[in-house]
Amino acid sequence: MIDSDKYPILAKVDNPADIKNLSVPDLKKLCKDIREYLIDTISEIGGHFGGGLGAVELTVAIHKVFNTPYDLVVWDTGHQAYPHKILTGRKEALKRIRKLNGISGFLKRSESEYDAFGAGHASTSISAALGMAVAREMKKENRKVIAVVGDGAMTGGMAYEAMNNSGINKADLIVVLNDNNMSIAPNVWQISNYFTEMISHPDYNKFKGQIWDLTGKLDQFGDRMRKIAARLESGIKSVITPGMLFEALGFRYFGPINGHNVHQLVKIFEQVKDLKGPILVHAITEKGKGYEPAEGHSQRLHASTPFDKLTGKAIKKASSKTSYTKIFGNALVELVNQNPKIVGITAAMPDGTGLDILKEKHPRNYFDVGIAEEHGITFAAGLATQGIIPVVAIYSSFLQRGFDQIIHDVSLQKLHVVFVLDRAGLVGADGPTHHGSFDLTYLRLIPGMTVMAPKDESELRDMLYTAVEHCEGPVAIRYPRGSALGVPLKDGFEKIETGKSETLIEGENVAFLALGKMVEYSLNAAEILNEEGISPEVINMRFAKPLDEQKLDEIASRFNKIITLEESSLKGGFGSGVLEYFAEKNYKNDILRVGLPDEFIDHGTQKELHAQLGIDAEGIKEKVKVFYKSKVTKRRVTI
Repeated sequence: MIDSDKYPILAKVDNPADIKNLSVPDLKKLCKDIREYLIDTISEIGGHFGGGLGAVELTVAIHKVFNTPYDLVVWDTGHQAYPHKILTGRKEALKRIRKLNGISGFLKRSESEYDAFGAGHASTSISAALGMAVAREMKKENRKVIAVVGDGAMTGGMAYEAMNNSGINKADLIVVLNDNNMSIAPNVWQISNYFTEMISHPDYNKFKGQIWDLTGKLDQFGDRMRKIAARLESGIKSVITPGMLFEALGFRYFGPINGHNVHQLVKIFEQVKDLKGPILVHAITEKGKGYEPAEGHSQRLHASTPFDKLTGKAIKKASSKTSYTKIFGNALVELVNQNPKIVGITAAMPDGTGLDILKEKHPRNYFDVGIAEEHGITFAAGLATQGIIPVVAIYSSFLQRGFDQIIHDVSLQKLHVVFVLDRAGLVGADGPTHHGSFDLTYLRLIPGMTVMAPKDESELRDMLYTAVEHCEGPVAIRYPRGSALGVPLKDGFEKIETGKSETLIEGENVAFLALGKMVEYSLNAAEILNEEGISPEVINMRFAKPLDEQKLDEIASRFNKIITLEESSLKGGFGSGVLEYFAEKNYKNDILRVGLPDEFIDHGTQKELHAQLGIDAEGIKEKVKVFYKSKVTKRRVTI
């Protein structure tokens, strides 16, 4: 149980029904309690932070006014939804958020009936909410549907596709724009609040409807009056609000309003909830509201490891190893120093991808396209047609959003675009929406695509150099989240021959064909197995495509037992490529594939998940012992 002395109102709230009868002063106290509880909890365990602090009053007002979970609330991603989790029976569970067997950091339908739609990627909420609104009409239900979009999601084209379709469909739908860019000054709020309250008031809308009906009966004179009235209303809106775009897309616009005034939010939601057609309520909030170290910083404490509550500074574990992300960022700057035709492109993740280093050193060679991966990829294709060398740095799971653009706009035209996939493999606490489980599969099938994975940071640097300066057509480099291995870095770069592997340890009994992160685990497993009388040969394959066919032919002739190892989905991945080649050559070797199973993996630390799935050194050892002792069956094996 949470401390009732420290959080007196929150301690009494277990679900949204408990806030229905709270007075405005108590609602304000509840907001204060939620904010304090968030700060106290997330500072100890880490998690997404700033977005939730900014959405406290919005969340309280929504659950106060609407009848959740019957009324459906769709949150865009989960960054802003921690207060929602607190109010919907998960305040104690928040202490285990993003931990193994704990609750998710994002929305998850299987976790709570209050999570109407699961999402970890941005710009999806309006599309999903429109689908729910249309389903409601088909089923003749009377529930409300609300989409809460924010945290940069409006930079994604999918949001506008959904708004355009909503305007055409005219289904009853409320979109709450949680705008935390602080682009509207407080003095504008006061003016627009008055106007918003006026045009949202039931008496105003009833009067407007009556006038509209009356003028519709007055032939040409009535038409002229309608046009004048419409121009007057839209003119006022265009002067004091940014609502013209939303009105043009078919939404009735209300705002901007102060997103931290819970009384005003409740009042507006009460007034608009029964209006017909698509409605947009524009609320101005401050990311990190109520916690000074996070206020006014769009990146700082967006997502955080545990931090000092007083200062906001991360409590770092002692480590001398640099992250793969930083290794890439520094290497790219070195390459741009040598070749100014190289540019870096990010989709609203400069810090997460390491491109913040390029932004600082070479701002003219840096481009942030917003949360618009599809656009970013085709933008890169356009650059490539003119001799520029784009390096598109996007998380593995986010690059999935641009799959068609990779095929149609880049690969089909044989354009030299380099894709750098951070967070490949299992990412840890962010869970299944962010695991980079599928990139080897969805990239390997594309004609002309070269796919690499480094065993360590030194090889990452050489792969980036090779991809930029010595490859043609599309190239992808994937690497894991977190610290690199700490190997020494040489000066400069060295070209890697495309499609060529390297043998790291020679052995006699089994062959390990390892890719990327799994090279380290394979080396460790080989050391253990040698002590138990099994001698593995370890090959760093480097390339998932093209495969080193010469090496595969050699291995097929020397080893009956072959193990492929990848931190990726086994369906269609690197191991599948090896199987395909062996089938084409009619080789009869026994092959064991080690990798990620055909399922969505939950969240936990990378180490915990690797051990759970048996793909760490100890798990590999156990799998190989069983495989090696099994009889020759002339078949392919997956464990």
